[in-house]
Amino acid sequence: MGRRSRVRLKGKLKTYIRAFIYLGILLAALNVIVYMLDTRSGLILSGYVVLYFALAFTLYGHNKNLIAKELVSFATHYGQVQKALLQELEIPYAVLDDEGHIIWMNGWFEKITHKEHNFRRSITSIFPSITREKLPGEEEYIENELEFEDSSYLVKMRKIPVRDMINNSSIVEANKNYDGYLVAFYLFDNTAVKLALQEIDDQSLVVGMIYLDNYDEALESVEEVRRSLLIALIDRKVNKYISAIDGICKKLEKDKYLIVLRKKALESLKENRFDILDDVKTVNIGNEMAVTISIGIGLSGLTYAQNYEFARNAIDLALGRGGDQAVVKTPDNVVYYGGKSQQAEKNTRVKARVKAQALQEIISGKEQVLVMGHRNPDVDSFGASVGIFRIAKALDKRAYIVLNDITPAIKPMVDLLMEKEDYSEGIIKNQEAIDLAGNNTVLVVVDVNKPSITECPELLRACKSIVVLDHHRQGTESIENATLSYVEAYASSACEMISEIIQYIDDGVRISGEEADCMYSGIMIDTNNFLTKTGVRTFEAAAFLRRSGADVTRVRKLFREDASDYKARADAVSQAEIYRNAFAISTCSGEDIESPTVVGAQAANELLNIKGVMASFVLTEYQSQVYISARSIDEINVQIIMERMGGGGHLNIAGVQLEGVSVESAIGALKETLDSMIENKEIKI
Repeated sequence: MGRRSRVRLKGKLKTYIRAFIYLGILLAALNVIVYMLDTRSGLILSGYVVLYFALAFTLYGHNKNLIAKELVSFATHYGQVQKALLQELEIPYAVLDDEGHIIWMNGWFEKITHKEHNFRRSITSIFPSITREKLPGEEEYIENELEFEDSSYLVKMRKIPVRDMINNSSIVEANKNYDGYLVAFYLFDNTAVKLALQEIDDQSLVVGMIYLDNYDEALESVEEVRRSLLIALIDRKVNKYISAIDGICKKLEKDKYLIVLRKKALESLKENRFDILDDVKTVNIGNEMAVTISIGIGLSGLTYAQNYEFARNAIDLALGRGGDQAVVKTPDNVVYYGGKSQQAEKNTRVKARVKAQALQEIISGKEQVLVMGHRNPDVDSFGASVGIFRIAKALDKRAYIVLNDITPAIKPMVDLLMEKEDYSEGIIKNQEAIDLAGNNTVLVVVDVNKPSITECPELLRACKSIVVLDHHRQGTESIENATLSYVEAYASSACEMISEIIQYIDDGVRISGEEADCMYSGIMIDTNNFLTKTGVRTFEAAAFLRRSGADVTRVRKLFREDASDYKARADAVSQAEIYRNAFAISTCSGEDIESPTVVGAQAANELLNIKGVMASFVLTEYQSQVYISARSIDEINVQIIMERMGGGGHLNIAGVQLEGVSVESAIGALKETLDSMIENKEIKI
């Protein structure tokens, strides 16, 4: 056979090549059997067997070397073809080491990234979003998306272990614990797919509703003969605005419109921040009151019906927050626009009477009543609780006020009422309230509509019958499934609302002088001594409480300040920073003060007396939290500023509680929020 071949066959090919040898052995065995039967036949067959083996071994030696050479040649050419195919593959492809450095790239990868074939730097230098942490580690396979030079790519990265390759290598070696790997890096251009999906999304249906907030009031301020002209002008303006963005507008009722438009058109409304909110106010034919509208938009739902439901929820939110604003609701988010006007006070008390009768029916059908305000209760929250407590008692029901902590702000009033037997037994803590809750209990929540900041959130789950009475503008988080919800953003305080309700309870509710003091105090504190958010009905409620025995002198004595509180407030005012020539920002020290958050709120009110200040913010560190009290007169909506930071409130009175941050960090976050909102034209200075 000549010199021994260095390439040996194995596996199925080796078995196939040697098959004739195995057949020769069977032939030899047959020859033995033939010898036993006939010697002459055996000799003839022996000659044939010898010839067979001679030819077989000759062919085996010749073909073995030939096949081995052909296999080596095929493997060499196959490797070259494979490399060429990979190099010219129209999918950008690269090989990285386990630290993300490029080892090799094909032609299309070079073409897309504009790099030479010998480029050996980190993949992050080309695609900043592909950091080392995003490379396959524990995972065998990872997908990501990235944007590069106006194109969108789907990145697929696969982990390729190299231990076996190194073990079989004759030029490198690795220790036993080596677990290095390579990364196969593919780029798939999905720009066209994304554009198609975006186009489909842009054309998707958006449903909206437009309500005129003060339709009846605006008409009443116009001569009767000109009312139809006012309506026509408003209709024309609304229809023209929607038609300009290729939308459909259909008038449902005298003050309600249904709109349908494309999602792409909604983006233009957002960019202009729903300028129709301001535009419609310019309609003036002698009407004393400017017309304002509320807009609710629903989109990205699974069905058209769900979009419509989102729109209804959005318009309810807009109206609950005072109107004159647009609310856009999606399955994951709610965004607010506008909301610069104070909601007009309703002169009629029909709604208050209807709600009072509904409340009476609900309480009459239960055995006991639990009344709960918000956490860290203030004067308005406690005063409103006292009013509901008295209504329940007048209807011969067991009543309890849930009050876990008596804050310094309400301590004088609690001490005043604890002398009465009803209140000494009627003020209970959270756990006692949870134990009392049941099917025959109604829970009345006052001065708050945000479950997370109620005095005892667990009670909301323990009670099936819930009544909500609040005067704050509604936010994204609200108490759901309430049996009765009476939320009026125009009311000055919860005590004002309860004072009206008391007057409409059929059996007549008599309140004592001390109870009247508590409710009068709630109105007085929330209106800053009747200076803010004060309407005709506010004074009517105050007059009712005065007739019921409220003593202004006694109330004033209840809220006289300690010298330390007065000094702390003066300190906060004196060290205020005027930020961007429009915002007063200060801090209030909580040292030696019983109720620093109240002092902070008072300081915020004081800062509004400085010329040029549009809004004031006072930060107070208290009980491991930073409280921000925000105040404005009428130029800035502090509610949307505080909502951006996780809080809420009214157009000109709002706040937020921040956990796990320092006062300095909170000031930084506040300034960043103000800068961002000014830059995005959400607030104007």
